[in-house]
Amino acid sequence: MSETRLAKRYFVSGMVQGVGYRFFTQRAAERLKISGFVRNLWDGRVEVFAMGTPDQHKELRRLLERGPMGSDVTEVSEEPAAAEAQYEGGFVIHASA
Repeated sequence: MSETRLAKRYFVSGMVQGVGYRFFTQRAAERLKISGFVRNLWDGRVEVFAMGTPDQHKELRRLLERGPMGSDVTEVSEEPAAAEAQYEGGFVIHASA
């Protein structure tokens, strides 16, 4: 039996724009087989929408808290989200919001 897939939104604060954070997140999500998207927000944060199992989310959050070299993550918050079928099966980088 497969694990339940959950959707979550993560909001990452700190020095996370202009340091390759979105590309880092996309690579991590693809490696973990997580679907969703990442984008920069106007207020300097990065938003991550992710669909995966509880174990996948746990590992993704650990990676989001670390970030790529050159980043300085000060906070990662998360909230439950509704699954979005359009992102099933892939992880994309969206333009800034």
